[in-house]
Amino acid sequence: MTYKEIQNVLMREMRLYHYPVAVKFFFDKDEMQHFYDNAPEIHTPLKPMTFCQWEIAARMSGQIVYAGVDSLGCGNAKYAFGWKDLDEGEIKGHAKYVQDLDQAERFVKSKHQLKNKLLGIAVAPLGSIDDLYEPDVIHFYCDNMQAYHLAVDYMAATDTHPLRPNITMNSSACGGCVYTHVEQEFNMLPACSGSYNAGKTERGEVNVMIPGSKFRATFNRLMDRINKASSSITRPGDGFPGADICKNCPLIIFKKNQ
Repeated sequence: MTYKEIQNVLMREMRLYHYPVAVKFFFDKDEMQHFYDNAPEIHTPLKPMTFCQWEIAARMSGQIVYAGVDSLGCGNAKYAFGWKDLDEGEIKGHAKYVQDLDQAERFVKSKHQLKNKLLGIAVAPLGSIDDLYEPDVIHFYCDNMQAYHLAVDYMAATDTHPLRPNITMNSSACGGCVYTHVEQEFNMLPACSGSYNAGKTERGEVNVMIPGSKFRATFNRLMDRINKASSSITRPGDGFPGADICKNCPLIIFKKNQ
């Protein structure tokens, strides 16, 4: 299947509200030039903003976005992407979350970082990246039960159990994607205090990140379930997410009028 076809299945069967975001970290100039030469239309931030705000254009407006360090107005993301070193400002920026600055420094140092020289980042709807690039991370903004379905399919497809998500302070979207790329593992985490408002996640969306290398296996697991019954795990046979009622409740039954 093409990524456009995969996105269509995900939007229909998972009842996604947002497009899945295909994240690409460009370290290679030739890959970046191929992207530039073949993308139908590329958007860039008018002013520096956060990484989670870059993703708004991709997941809500269906736009292909490319940006570099000059378009990033978030110190946490710059640190995660390897565009800045640990400094006093980054440590003090975590002071409100921790007991003291020593703890802040230890916590920041424990975050994952991209170590290679990052040229720039593309974020785009999954369905728009065919012939552009292979995604490093597919980032879903979804609800609790959609996140559960993605996690279950990933576990079954990759023979991984239990999952151990990586939650960090003040870096959910940026740090979460970096963790998934570096470790090549699934991640599921809440919005951080920054992305909650900056990333427009006030509906309570859950972040799910799947490494590109394991995404098709996860999707194939979903297709296997669809072919056998339906995309719903909670009530097989129903469309996802199924009837949102107490399981096997004998009182919630409907019959056809005669």
